[in-house]
Amino acid sequence: MKDEKVKVLYVDDEPFNIMLFENLFRKKYRVISASSGEEGMHILAENSDVRVVVSDMNMPGMTGLEFVSKAKKVYDKIHFFILTGYEITPEITSALETGLIIKYFKKPFNTREIDDSITSKLSS
Repeated sequence: MKDEKVKVLYVDDEPFNIMLFENLFRKKYRVISASSGEEGMHILAENSDVRVVVSDMNMPGMTGLEFVSKAKKVYDKIHFFILTGYEITPEITSALETGLIIKYFKKPFNTREIDDSITSKLSS
């Protein structure tokens, strides 16, 4: 039987956050994860059916917005979201205004807010 769950890529450099996200969302989505933007790019290249990406903002090597900007150039049909532990920054504001990301979520994240945002975007 074909897996009907929407595939979501979660990118975060903190193993605990990855485990938490996977545990909270695996019943509804097929969650795959990456611990860096670079790894996220490799996963996207190997998984053409990823529909949604939720990326942490602050990661070593490549920020979440740098990753999203790079990924969106290649995978423009994917819905991108940013997760941050900080207040909204001018970079995030700009990413929202230009459509680079759909929405940003604040840590600790609200499961229902993320789920509602993904569901809303996928059904529009």
